[in-house]
Amino acid sequence: MRPGSVIVDVAIDQGGCFETTRPTTHSDPTYVVDGVVHYCVANMPGAVPRTSTFALNNVTLPYALALANKGVEKAVADDAGLLLGVNTFKGHITYEAVATSQGRPFKAFKDLL
Repeated sequence: MRPGSVIVDVAIDQGGCFETTRPTTHSDPTYVVDGVVHYCVANMPGAVPRTSTFALNNVTLPYALALANKGVEKAVADDAGLLLGVNTFKGHITYEAVATSQGRPFKAFKDLL
């Protein structure tokens, strides 16, 4: 990257996305490598806890309500986005990339209904 560029690594909690990133803190959030500013604060939402709580609630509540009202099988069958979050079901790996990376058999969610 060119000097003066900025990296914001929002996945630093899970190990980061860039070779030069390392976790930082809210009190000392940035550092520079090769002229590139890095912002890699673990738990970025912690800087705005009230706002981040409302945001997380707003995006997850519809899924929780669907699961509560329809049950797992119907909620997941009705929502392709929710289906993407299912890795295992009834003892089977239902996410093909996970099965492949683990060298385990894959079984489609719909085949378990």
